[in-house]
Amino acid sequence: MTRSFDWISHHALTRPDKVATIDLATARSFTYAEMDDRTSRLASAFAETFGVGQGDRIAVLANNNSNFFEVEFACWKLGAIFVPLNWRLVMPELEFIVGDCTPRVMIVDNDFLDFGVALADSTGIAHLINWDGGSGRAADYEEAIVSTSPLMNSVETTHDTPLTIMYTSGTTGRPKGAIITHGMVFFNAVNCAEFFSLAADMVNLAFLPLFHIAGLNTFANPAYHYGGTNIVMRDFDPAACLDLISDAERGITHFLGVPTNYLFMSQVPAFATATFPTVKAAALGGAPSPLSLLEAWGARGLPLQQGYGMTETAPLVTALNPEDCMTKIGSAGLPALHNQIRIVDEDGNDAAVGEVGELWTRGPNVTPGYWEFPEANASSFEDGYLKTGDAAYKDAEGFIFIVDRWKDMYISGGENVYPAEVETVIYQLPEIAEVAIIGKPDDKWGEVGMAIAVLKPDTTLDEQAIIKHCVKNLAKFKIPRSVVFVDELPHNATGKVLKRELRINHID
Repeated sequence: MTRSFDWISHHALTRPDKVATIDLATARSFTYAEMDDRTSRLASAFAETFGVGQGDRIAVLANNNSNFFEVEFACWKLGAIFVPLNWRLVMPELEFIVGDCTPRVMIVDNDFLDFGVALADSTGIAHLINWDGGSGRAADYEEAIVSTSPLMNSVETTHDTPLTIMYTSGTTGRPKGAIITHGMVFFNAVNCAEFFSLAADMVNLAFLPLFHIAGLNTFANPAYHYGGTNIVMRDFDPAACLDLISDAERGITHFLGVPTNYLFMSQVPAFATATFPTVKAAALGGAPSPLSLLEAWGARGLPLQQGYGMTETAPLVTALNPEDCMTKIGSAGLPALHNQIRIVDEDGNDAAVGEVGELWTRGPNVTPGYWEFPEANASSFEDGYLKTGDAAYKDAEGFIFIVDRWKDMYISGGENVYPAEVETVIYQLPEIAEVAIIGKPDDKWGEVGMAIAVLKPDTTLDEQAIIKHCVKNLAKFKIPRSVVFVDELPHNATGKVLKRELRINHID
């Protein structure tokens, strides 16, 4: 088995004075030498004070903070397992997740202290730590670090050792805890480097939630692998984020956003004249993107490098090289170096060029399975391939196009309709801020489309204007039969539209 090496300790030797992390909310920064010392002391505290051993789980319920990475790499040194918790979930959902992975320790911040205490009490978590300071049941995070000597010897781990359990959003069925191994994190960093030019001089802006695979592993953990710097943003703010990536003195070179992030930044007035002097890679993933959005950023001189990935793949599966962003606009790119894909039809055969099928993937970046969930393991894999549940096709040059979530597709009059295609057409209307298409039951056609739209401020648009635009640009069976206007669409923590909630609110 290939041994897993400690990235932070390595850079503490080779570039000790290099800034590893900057936390914007707290104005703290740490060099690699300081980060290694802090993670070593934290690992000792976990082991000596809280009894954490190899394979034990440590959960975090908190806003973005540089401490996330300290906890992660302390787990790395101990062979323990890091479990970041989605704070947007409600108590019963988190009780299920915590009951499933049974963490020995949970770390919270002040915003979630009361909630964390209640969760710990209801699930029997033995130890609670507050990284904003000790209070009541919660021990003090900084006190645990400064009062403990650095760990003398790290536990030996391999590429097969679990590092993280990352729970899926649970939008359907029970949440699944995807096991992320040391090897998956390593191969993701290698896979990202080819497409996005990762190196020691990179400065990554991490604004997606760090409890999500996109926030944690693109490009935050890869930055630590190559000896770069992470700038951590507590919450995504479109205007502040646009200002940061436009600031030459900040020197931001890399960041990842979902379409919603880029859409909101493009609606900030300053976007019209913005320049991005130091950015080397602006990555886009998480959901299909409207072509109008890609064109808007391309016109500002910053082509968005679309990619595709998921929690179970750590996450990168495919990506576009910079030179292909505008010539292959709308594509999710080519397969990563250490990854294989298939596009499979309903009979399990390889789909023809241009034919839509389900994307399957396998490689050393793919999860070995789900935590304590053998039923999901049995149904999610075939011949070593993970069945992603995403609809895609491949063009003659091998470029992958993600059509939509397989489960979001609906059938109207016997024809498959992929909502992302319809949404792209509606986004051509300048009044549209956001739009989502869902399938609505229909006695005649089985299902028909419903558009749920958000208008930009101080604009007007009616249902017939949207439908007329679709008539001019889409086949008849793809045209939505109705339009609902709302003030905002529901999103998950990474900005994906929660279509399940739309169906509950507007159909069920």
